[in-house]
Amino acid sequence: MPRRPLLLTLTLLLGVALPAVTHAQETPPAAPPTGSPPAGPRTPAAPPETTELGDTAPPAGTETSSLELVRRGGDGQERRIRIVRTGTDDTTGVFVICSPLDDEPEGSPNVAVFSESGSGGVQITIDQNQIRVPLALVTQRPAAEGEGSDGRIEASAGTARFLDEVPEGQTDRLTRCGVEATPQPAPDTVLVTQGRTELRGQKLVYDETDGVARIDGPITFTRPGEDGPLTGQSERIEVEVDTEKTVLIGAVVLNSPDGRVSRAARVEYDDGANLARLIGSTEQPAESSLRGDVLRAGELLYDLERNEVVARAPEGGTITGEFQDGEETSAPTTAPRTP
Repeated sequence: MPRRPLLLTLTLLLGVALPAVTHAQETPPAAPPTGSPPAGPRTPAAPPETTELGDTAPPAGTETSSLELVRRGGDGQERRIRIVRTGTDDTTGVFVICSPLDDEPEGSPNVAVFSESGSGGVQITIDQNQIRVPLALVTQRPAAEGEGSDGRIEASAGTARFLDEVPEGQTDRLTRCGVEATPQPAPDTVLVTQGRTELRGQKLVYDETDGVARIDGPITFTRPGEDGPLTGQSERIEVEVDTEKTVLIGAVVLNSPDGRVSRAARVEYDDGANLARLIGSTEQPAESSLRGDVLRAGELLYDLERNEVVARAPEGGTITGEFQDGEETSAPTTAPRTP
C-alpha cells in the first residue's frame, strides 16, 4: 500500500517542546528538526489573511513553532539559522513539515511551511539580522544521526492553508501533503532589523550551496539618531553566513540628517559597530559629500554615530576631494588609514 503523505506540526512554548500533531496519520520523519512524535489528527485551517507586518515582538509566553538550519562553513564553525512562527492559531497561519513520499528518492529533504499574518509574523534569525515575513518555505536535507543539517529558505509576503481534499494527479510535494502555499512578493514586506537599523525588501532566498541569504529590493532603510534618521536605499542585500557580513549591493545611497550623501556600489553594514564600509574601485570610487565638500576613494569608512567619514585608497589608486573653493586635491595611497 502506498504511504500516505505526512504533515508534522511542531509546537514550542518558551523553548519547551509540546506534543506534535499530524494532519495525516503516518510515521514521522526519521530526523525532524524539533518536537515530539505525533499525537493525533489535525483539522485543516481556514486561509489566513495577509496583513502588514507590525513592529511589536511577541509577548512573553507566546507559543511558537520553530526549526533550525545548521550550516558548517569552511572554517569549521557551526552557524545556525532559526525560523520561528510566532503563533499557533490556524486562523492566522500554519506550520507543517511534509516528509518525503514513497515514490521520492531516498534522502529527499523535508519541506516545512511557516505562515503567520499576525503582528509577530514568521521570524528568521541570520547572524545579527532579525527578519520578519508573512510566509517562509524551508527545505531541509536529512541530517546525519545526532547532527543538524542545512537547506534552503524562500520567504516573502503570502499565505498558506490546509486543503480539505488533495487533488488527484498532483506531483507537487506540498499539494500531495494537503497544503497550499501562495508566495506573493511585494515591496517592503520583508522587514530586516539589525540593531537600530530597519531595512525593507520584498523577497528572501537563502541557499546552502553558497551560504548567502539574498534579499531582493528595492531596499529602503532607516536608522534613528538624535538629530534625525539616517536613511538610504540599495538594489538588494546579501547576508554572508560564513563571514557574518551584511552587504548592501547596487547603487547604495546613505543620507544623513545634516545633508551628507554617501554613495557606493557595495556597503558592508554593521549597526552594532556603528560602521558602514563603502567599497568602490579605481574606476568607480566610493563618494561622500557634505555641504559642497566631496571625498572620493576606493574605500570610505563611515562612522554612523558620529557622521564622520575616513578615506582609504585602493591598491594603486588615490584619494581625491573637491571643496567649496572649487579646487580639487588628491592624496597618494600612503595617506593615513584606519584599522
